[in-house]
Amino acid sequence: MSGVLYGVGLGPGDPELMTLKAARLIGAADVVAYPALAGADSFARSIAAAHLKDGALELRLDVPMRVERGPAQAAYDAGAAEIAGVLETGQDVVFLCEGDPLFYGSFMYVQARLVDRFQVEVVPGVNSISASVAAMGSTLVARNEVLTVIPGPLDAEEMRARIAAADAVAIMKVGRHLGKIRAVLDGMGLAANATYVERATLAAEVVLPLAHAPDEAPYFSMILVTKGRDPWI
Repeated sequence: MSGVLYGVGLGPGDPELMTLKAARLIGAADVVAYPALAGADSFARSIAAAHLKDGALELRLDVPMRVERGPAQAAYDAGAAEIAGVLETGQDVVFLCEGDPLFYGSFMYVQARLVDRFQVEVVPGVNSISASVAAMGSTLVARNEVLTVIPGPLDAEEMRARIAAADAVAIMKVGRHLGKIRAVLDGMGLAANATYVERATLAAEVVLPLAHAPDEAPYFSMILVTKGRDPWI
């Protein structure tokens, strides 16, 4: 019989926010796989490091961070093939994924390549929105309010339309798009209702009103907008 592929969510970065199930599966795994930016340490592995089994086989997927999709797709092709080779021997593989595996998670690309051939189980994790709202310390949505999640790379016109239609907004993957996002919110008169959160749950966490946010933002940053409610009052 083939092994089982587990997509395990690790949460936003603080190792104590991993679920008990995630920690148990990682600790028992003889084979773990994880993504990493090409040439850099794996953030996912760093979260799970204390739970890794001594002697476990580690499969590293070096994924280039580029606008063009081809290089990353090739990396997932190669990684999925390596994981498949292990699963075919009957061994299980635990794939480590920061945040939640299927909420903008890298695991979805591996799952899509292997789910037709192998049993796949997904262990959810605390997502970055929940972590950022906790860091903000203020309610994002209540009662019948509608939350819209927007990826930072979205063009300004579509971003503006989606923000206008929502009661509250979480803008993810801010990074190099911070200037565009700031301009959109300023133009809509919503800058005072926006909170900037960087590296939520980590030691380097930063939480600021958007007006005080830095000019440059890392990939792991988010802007939360509570329309009609100023989160800093």
